[in-house]
Amino acid sequence: MIETVTTTPFADQKPGTSGLRKKVKVFQQPHYAENFIQSVFDVVENKNGATLVVGGDGRFLNREVIGKAIRMAAANGFARVVVGQGGILSTPAASNMIRQLGAIGGLVLSASHNPGGPDEDFGIKYNAANGGPAPEKVTDAIYARTRSIGQYRIAPDEGIDLDRLGTQQLAGMTVEIVDPVAAYADLMEKLFDFTAIRGAGLTMAFDAMNAVTGPYAKEILERRLGFCAGTVRNGTPLEDFGGHHPDPNLVHARELYDLMMSPDAPDFGAASDGDGDRNLIIGRGIFITPSDSLAMLAANAHLAPAYAGGLKGIARSMPTSAAADRVAAALGIRAYETPTGWKFFGNLLDAGEVTICGEESAGTGSDHVREKDGLWAVLLWLNILAATGKTVMQIAQEHWAQYGRNFYARHDYEGVESAAADALMSELRGKLGELPGQVFGTLTVEAADDFAYHDPTDDSVSSNQGIRVLFAGGSRVVFRLSGTGTSGATLRVYLERYEPVGGRLDASTTEMLAEIVAAADAIAGIVRHTGRRQPDVIT
Repeated sequence: MIETVTTTPFADQKPGTSGLRKKVKVFQQPHYAENFIQSVFDVVENKNGATLVVGGDGRFLNREVIGKAIRMAAANGFARVVVGQGGILSTPAASNMIRQLGAIGGLVLSASHNPGGPDEDFGIKYNAANGGPAPEKVTDAIYARTRSIGQYRIAPDEGIDLDRLGTQQLAGMTVEIVDPVAAYADLMEKLFDFTAIRGAGLTMAFDAMNAVTGPYAKEILERRLGFCAGTVRNGTPLEDFGGHHPDPNLVHARELYDLMMSPDAPDFGAASDGDGDRNLIIGRGIFITPSDSLAMLAANAHLAPAYAGGLKGIARSMPTSAAADRVAAALGIRAYETPTGWKFFGNLLDAGEVTICGEESAGTGSDHVREKDGLWAVLLWLNILAATGKTVMQIAQEHWAQYGRNFYARHDYEGVESAAADALMSELRGKLGELPGQVFGTLTVEAADDFAYHDPTDDSVSSNQGIRVLFAGGSRVVFRLSGTGTSGATLRVYLERYEPVGGRLDASTTEMLAEIVAAADAIAGIVRHTGRRQPDVIT
């Protein structure tokens, strides 16, 4: 029998760029998860008789909330819920499953690269029928509903077994437990030349960070591509990610980085994050920034079967370096600069305007799904290495020799008091008009603005997406507050210096960005506002 439960709104359920993320203890409040899920269901149209995909990254609370979501779906008219076995489903695999099944959408339970465990983070995101994150008009409607909700509907707990493949019934609804890996692995095998990769004799190390990508990487890299057992490290998803932070950067994947810089390094190193949508790429002796990776993948994508016919266009988030723009210009295709958030790429992908997209935060993907995809990027790199016979170092050096190099880094100041972060951004916005023409060392400000994006597919406008200070010669600094944390504010400062062909292409990033780092503090007063003399994380 369906139960209708009386509830009251929570004031803090506004979804960010990737859904609702909070501490586990917040989600454990009575009715908290149920309120948000019901608000999603209230907004979703035509759900009666529809299919819903549900899964997550395996973090603490994943199984419990999946159980609630299944029971609530049964009470809200869905005909079928498809769930990854054990509640496991990477974000790109969920996107693929939604698209392949013709589902109305899906609930993805993850806080992405944020830590997991009883005292850490949890999240719920709704993906639409195209497989991508819900657009702003939908998330705005969900938030509005959370502020007025008075009841939710839920079916009785009849002990759905998340580990047993096959179908089960709950209150007249079919619950189908499926292999979370097979369909995604099959898709990858269609996109890339697995025969060439198998025959290239490459060696690699992949750090799954005890997160959701482990089962996918073992199936694809070790079983289908034949890399030796043990290639996938930390390959078992754990509720607390083994006590580690599942963010594939040089801080949290330090062990992999140290291996790749050692005499015993394999040909290729890579990692992915909590929910499998981000990637880290390291060659023997060289780290490839996400911005450079996007550009290099775009320049060489034609070597993979799925992209042999060329690219329609390239899109990058505004904070991402302009390296991909130079590739687009050389290929004679459009380059788009969007706000941060994969949902903006989704519109361009659905409209057929672009093929490859990427973000400086280590997210890269293509039109095969509507999410960024960590393993996809790893496999495209492997395809390129196999097709060319070159090393990662050679690919990078030849790319910079042809296009010039965008030296790039992101400085994260985490857990900044919200009032201090807001004051910094407000002060910056107030002086944008007076910055052009000002000189900081050898840097001259050419333009400064608060980035706004006009979406060519639906004419929507997204304002206040980050402050850009552009210097003469193609260098810049960007200031932005992150929407993916769970406490305080994260100030992100993006630093970029363009060095043209024939310049100091092999110089160190730290040296090349030193003057821009100093200019960023002089312009924004980072130390003065935050009290921080150094960032918490540099990527």
